Amino acid sequence: MDHLKQIEAFVAVATRGSLSAAARAEGVTPAIIGRRLDALEARLGVKLLVRTTRRLSITFEGEAFLEDCQRILTDLANAEASVSAGGVKASGHLKLSAPAGFGRRHVAPLVMRFLEENPEVTAQINLSDRLVDLVNEGIDCAVRIGEMPDSSLVSVRLGEMRRMVVASPAYLERRGRPETLEDLARHNCLSLGQQRGWVFRDPEDTERTLVLKVGGSLECNDGAVLHEWALAGQGLSWRSQWEVGEDLRAGRLVSVLDHLAAPPVGIFAVFPERRHLPVRVRLFIDLLKSTYSRPGYWD
Repeated sequence: MDHLKQIEAFVAVATRGSLSAAARAEGVTPAIIGRRLDALEARLGVKLLVRTTRRLSITFEGEAFLEDCQRILTDLANAEASVSAGGVKASGHLKLSAPAGFGRRHVAPLVMRFLEENPEVTAQINLSDRLVDLVNEGIDCAVRIGEMPDSSLVSVRLGEMRRMVVASPAYLERRGRPETLEDLARHNCLSLGQQRGWVFRDPEDTERTLVLKVGGSLECNDGAVLHEWALAGQGLSWRSQWEVGEDLRAGRLVSVLDHLAAPPVGIFAVFPERRHLPVRVRLFIDLLKSTYSRPGYWD
């Protein structure tokens, strides 16, 4: 029992960042947590945490030990939950990653909801458009859009996403509505730059797709800016449904060339391959999947 308490204290301090935070979570004093850590390090003969009056940091050995300890505690919680009347209960620290814009709108709100439903879970979300290294950065789960390359990561399909050409009603009234891909040449196309094209179904073979380079008076490498320019009536923009769904419903934007829209791409949860996925990760993935697959959610 003493050994388990020591491990629980170590995990609590490492994930919450301080002895006082861990003590509050455990319902004991910081001094008791400190003694448990001292006893654990003495028993193992290795330094797991470097503690000063101002900060706390985890050692290399501590990082490796932390992952094993979290897995052991998760397995223990799962075993208890499987035979208890209370069922599965999530706990521990959930570390997530998602693309910046998508994550801001469609992941962060669900994290808040998940923590309300699972008060023993803490969470950290990294919003970035770069390809995050889950293993080396200690990420439990990442949300990614687009087909998954072959890798050592496990992926779960959460739903799918379409991209479409949109414009404001005022712009279409002023410039006309494009009906063919050739019509795009006479329109002001708001693009990410000449290195990026818009993807459509090939009109001559709808089983294939083609990438069309477009141009206009405005370019920006930030999709949110292109979205704002489209709302302002500056031109056509190729945007994701997750970004413009509300505008389409409200009539602020109108989609065009829908008959040539490229096939939807997948939305995935990816995570490092593990024998047992922590309950908190599994339940959060279930929440993502049930939300994204709900009829009308993206509209």
